[in-house]
Amino acid sequence: MSQTSATPLAPVEIPSIPLAQIAPWALFFGLLGLLAIFFVSADQGAVSIPSGMLLHEFVHDGRHLLGYPCH
Repeated sequence: MSQTSATPLAPVEIPSIPLAQIAPWALFFGLLGLLAIFFVSADQGAVSIPSGMLLHEFVHDGRHLLGYPCH
């Protein structure tokens, strides 16, 4: 049997990201997610940014897939 010598591994440093750098991105993606949820779940065309039912018809099948009633 051959004996191998184990070389010690260097300690792994986990980088820390300051909260001040994460907060603007978290806020941006949080608002983007809320906007997506609004368009898929609550928008029935009455308060739609573009007038008409185009947006409703665009997300219609997704609403049913996610279990939102829309008619």
